[in-house]
Amino acid sequence: MKFSVIFEAQLADPTVEREHQVIRDCVEQAVFAERMGFDRIWAVEHHALKWYAHLSAPEVFLTWVAARTNTIRIGHGVVCMPFRFNHPVRVAERAAMLDLLSGGRLDLGAGRGGTDQETSLFGVDRERTTAEVEEALRIIGRAWQDEELEYHGELLDIGPHPVLPRPRQTPHPPLFLACSREETLVQAAELGVGALVMGFAGPESIARMRSVYDAAIAGRDGSRLVSTAVNDHFSVLCPTIVLDDGAQARRIGVRGQRFFAQSIGHWYGGAGVPDEAVVAGADEDKEMRRAAEQVVARLHEQDIPVRPSSTATFNAEHAYGTAEDAIAHVERLRQAGADEIMCLVQMGTVEQEACMETLRQWGETVIPHFRLRGL
Repeated sequence: MKFSVIFEAQLADPTVEREHQVIRDCVEQAVFAERMGFDRIWAVEHHALKWYAHLSAPEVFLTWVAARTNTIRIGHGVVCMPFRFNHPVRVAERAAMLDLLSGGRLDLGAGRGGTDQETSLFGVDRERTTAEVEEALRIIGRAWQDEELEYHGELLDIGPHPVLPRPRQTPHPPLFLACSREETLVQAAELGVGALVMGFAGPESIARMRSVYDAAIAGRDGSRLVSTAVNDHFSVLCPTIVLDDGAQARRIGVRGQRFFAQSIGHWYGGAGVPDEAVVAGADEDKEMRRAAEQVVARLHEQDIPVRPSSTATFNAEHAYGTAEDAIAHVERLRQAGADEIMCLVQMGTVEQEACMETLRQWGETVIPHFRLRGL
């Protein structure tokens, strides 16, 4: 089992100064994660999503981190693959360059970037995003394996051209797809790419999603594979805050999760900006649950799918508490089928001190618990 950290660069009460600081804080956490024995970091790509995600140029962030580290893997989790966000050949070029310079440490995930806020900024046709993501993965897989890229698809016609440089890893860096619904899990399995799965609803939901993924893998005939290099890795999000004071860790973590729910609800359904209570630090579980459920209810009223679908109920039972609490939760995720635990630590209201202490506790206690068991 692998352990990683994912970064959104979330920001409560944004100002320019705080935005600059939170990005520097994410770099500090990423470099520290290597020292603490984490296997990988992931960085999202979102655009114009104030509060929710300020990482609009993950290729720069990941390069900056790669230059300051030696062993930790560097993951795009994910690149927005619709063509007006990023042309697939440019993705292949940039990713190969980073893979080369990092010594073969890159992982490349794909996603739709599907909010109105983002697609309107770049003129993306929302009806084409699923098809464009799949075609982009197909083009990238071919660009990294063929001497010259020649591609004649339903949406793009390219070639023949060499795509340079070639990545360090052979035949290429592992490919992944962001998966928040059963349909995308099936798509990932049939394309032969790893699944990056939101895990807010808890281990039972993860077990169901894993069964969908495995069934699709078992039933695929290979006709939709995007590469000869098949990746069946199942990576699961795990919100976590771990401190010596377990009750305090839970208060900090659940408040951060509430901020996450409200900020994602705003951009995926106009559910209102994160409220003053969340920024100021209200931390009663009942109040948080009610606020998050209101976000979800507004999304349903507008017939907008909740993203991720696993947030349909506000579940605060994650790896919040002491290191022992985190170990118990990770064990449940492992039994549910997780190949990788993606730690979500940097939520918008969580202070840097709590983030760094959480990473330390994972590195000194949680990860070694599983490593020593050979898991």
